[in-house]
Formats: sequence, C-alpha cells, structure tokens
Amino acid sequence: MFENLPLLMNGFAIAVSPYNIMLMIVGVFLGILVGVLPGLGAPNGVTLLMPLTFGMNPVSAIILLTSMYWGALYGGSTTSILFNIPGEPSSVATTFDGYPMAKAGRATEALTTAFMSSGFGALFGVVMVTILSSWATGFALKFSPVEYFSVFMLAFGSFVAFGGGSPIKTVVSLGLGLAWAGIGMDTVSGSMRLTYGFTELSRGINLLVVVIGLYGIAELCQTMQESVGSMEPVASKLSPREVFRAALAMPRYWIALLRSACIGLWMGITPGGPTAATFMSYGVGRRFSKAGARFGTGHPEGLVSSEVADQAAGSAAMLPMLALGLPSSATAAVLLGGLMIWGVTPGPTLFAERPDFVWGLIASMYVSNLVCVIMALTTVPLFAAVLRVPFSITGPLIVIVCLVGAWTVGSNMTDIWMVLAFGAIGYFMSRLHYPVAPLVLAMVLGDRTEDAFRQSMILAKGSIWVFWSNPLAGTIITVALLCFALPGFTALWRLASRRR
Repeated sequence: MFENLPLLMNGFAIAVSPYNIMLMIVGVFLGILVGVLPGLGAPNGVTLLMPLTFGMNPVSAIILLTSMYWGALYGGSTTSILFNIPGEPSSVATTFDGYPMAKAGRATEALTTAFMSSGFGALFGVVMVTILSSWATGFALKFSPVEYFSVFMLAFGSFVAFGGGSPIKTVVSLGLGLAWAGIGMDTVSGSMRLTYGFTELSRGINLLVVVIGLYGIAELCQTMQESVGSMEPVASKLSPREVFRAALAMPRYWIALLRSACIGLWMGITPGGPTAATFMSYGVGRRFSKAGARFGTGHPEGLVSSEVADQAAGSAAMLPMLALGLPSSATAAVLLGGLMIWGVTPGPTLFAERPDFVWGLIASMYVSNLVCVIMALTTVPLFAAVLRVPFSITGPLIVIVCLVGAWTVGSNMTDIWMVLAFGAIGYFMSRLHYPVAPLVLAMVLGDRTEDAFRQSMILAKGSIWVFWSNPLAGTIITVALLCFALPGFTALWRLASRRR
C-alpha cells in the first residue's frame, strides 16, 4: 500500500481534473439508466458507448466506461427492488429481500440500504485493489483450468450447503441451469448440441432472456393470482428522514458488511465474478447469520449481503483484467477489448509500463463510486414514488419493459417467446418451491465450468486426481465437495439425535 501511495496520488491528480469529473458524472448517469432497463445491461451499454471513446485519451476513455459500469450495477438494484425484475444478472439476489421490503411499504429503506451497501462494497474493493495490486498479479498467475473449475464448484457447493432450501431441489435447479447453458455450439469441439434441429437455438439461450422471464413475467403471474385488494398501490414514505434513518442503521450490520465484502473480493479476483459472488454471499449469510431464518422475507441484512458482494466483486474484477488480461465478467471482457483498441496491452508489465493509466483508473474508482452513491441516494424518493402507482397501470408497463428488454438482447422474435416460456417455468417453480437462483447461477457459470473441466481432463489425460495435484486446487475442491455433502451429514446427525 505505502509503496504505491505516490502512484495513487498521481492517479488522483489525473482523475479529479474537471474533464474527467464530467465524464464520471455522465457515465454514472448513463449507467443508472442502463441498469434500470432490464434488457440492456452493462455489457451492451458499454459496447454502445465504446465507439465514442476511440478518439479520446485512454485514461479518460476507461474512466467514462468504468463509471458507466458502476452506475449500471447501482441501477440494476432499482428494478430488482421495485418490480422484482433484475436489471443485471448480479442483481438477482437483491430481489430476495429487496422486493418483499418494497411490497411492505419500505421501498425507501430498501433502496437506501442497497445503495449504501453498494458504496461500502465498492470502497472496500477499490481499497483492496490498491493494497493487493502487486500481490494479486502473482496469485492470479497460479490459476489454471484446474483452479478455475475448483472455484466454480465451490460456488455451486456453497449454494447447496447454505441456500436454506431443499438441497435436492437446489441440485435439480443447478442441473437444469447447466443443461440450458450447454445449448448451442460446443466451445471445445465446435459441434452443435441440444438444439434438436432448431436453428434459433444454435446461438444458445441468452442469460438476460432467462432472468427477465424467470423473475419479471413469473412475478406478474404470481401477483395476478393474488386478491384484488392486494393489488392496491403500496404506500411508501418519501421523506428524506427515511433515507437518513436507513443510512444510520447500516453499522448494525457490520458483520454482514465485512463478510460479504471479503466474499466479493475473493470472487472478483478469482474467476467467479459478481453474479456468483452475490449468490455465495447471500447463501453464507443465510446459513450463519442470527437473522438467517428471516432472509427472503424482507430483512435488510439479506439485501446488504448481496449488494456488498456485488460491488466488491465488480471492483476487484478490474485487477485480474489489468494484471493478466483475464476478464471475470461480460463487462470486463468488453472493457478488455477497449484496452486493445486504445493500444494498451494488459499484463503483468502494465503496472510498470503505464502507471498513469493504471493508477488514474484506480483513483477514478474512488471518485466515481462516491458520485454513484450521491446520485443514487438523491433519486431514492423518485424511485420509491413509483410504487404509489396502481398495479393496473404498472402491470402492463412491466410487461412492455420485459418484452422490449428481451427484444433489445438480440432483436429476435425467438427471445420474446423464450421470455414467455421461462416466465411460465418460473411460475411453476415458485409454486412447487424450487429455487430459481441456483438455476441462474448455473447458467452464468455453466460454459466456463465445462470448459475448465474438459481442459483439466485433457491436461491430466483423464485423471480426476489432477484437482488434488497442488495445495491451492486441492483445498478449494475439497471444501466444495464438503459443501455438497454438508446437507447429508446434517440430516444424518438429526436422525441420530432423534433416535438417541
């Protein structure tokens, strides 16, 4: 940290120039809009904005695009809380407690808690990036396909062990997600699979289409099944006093803040990514928190667990992208392409060859996330007021937003039908008490998990013991297997206790 302090100060001198401050404000504003629209998402927003940066200085260009990324992460929480429609895949876990809080008339508290948690997670992630910038490069170089697969299995196993629901139903949801993630072209052999002759499936199933259907359309079906009385507009207090009250309540969740920040940091530096980080953090919190039994019913700590991990992982993901050229998310992959276009080559030597670029970016992450918190908090009353509109008006608007979002993904009518199909699937899964979150997690990591496993098998000539070939991979995969086995051990322990 201290040896990098002069470099960080030089970075602040670059980041706080009036021109770059203006770019941060513009980027954050556009990012919040992109995050609110559930079909667009940060990767598409950054892609659309990137052509405007080709004539800019590389430092200013990366500041604009990353500010848009942070704003999209904040904006993705808004529709998750107000309408149960995740604006980003990493915002799925936000719906578990954020939406019940909004339905109970606590929309202002939910939005304030989410934004404050995001600010803490982002600050923690940036501080750790500053401290670990030298160490993380060497650590990330140790990751081969063997370690990648071990981390992915740990993400799946943590959901089985700490998800709180039926482990068997969780495994079924994971299996469905992995199967759907395998539809389309095999990335190793190049052959088509699970398309059953439909050319529309050759490009696979887009994750945002699945998320919009499973959460947006399915929730509408659930709401329409309720009584007419329950469809009245939700009362929500819009006074600034509610914002300050929710902000002052944050220190009581200090354990959840630190625990979720550490999980987000780990999943950001390793190839887990923000989406897996939010699921893992929420599952661990549900298992070990004193209020874990109330997770999913509208408890602020559940919201804190997902939002802190989301932002911490998003910030930490910048480190492997810069140091090794390894993006851990779709947005990081788009940003990596931008680096190439601007003539910046990521890798271990980037910190030495382009310190102005690296430390200007890191310094801008401090400032832009502060801008995000301020802009997000000032719009809380506006967003909360949306819940005062009757469902007879917001319901059709939500359907339009969902369908427009699905069309934006690929401008394909097949995506519209898929959204409706996944809406029906999500409705029946909810009625049968099958968790949807493990399915989404499996679709996020499915392709990468399979590729890592097959590459590991090729390297080891088919030997499964390759996952215990070194201490790092062996430790991670052993913990993952213990997570899968934990529900079985718990059930046997309870059975033995009853017999005694």
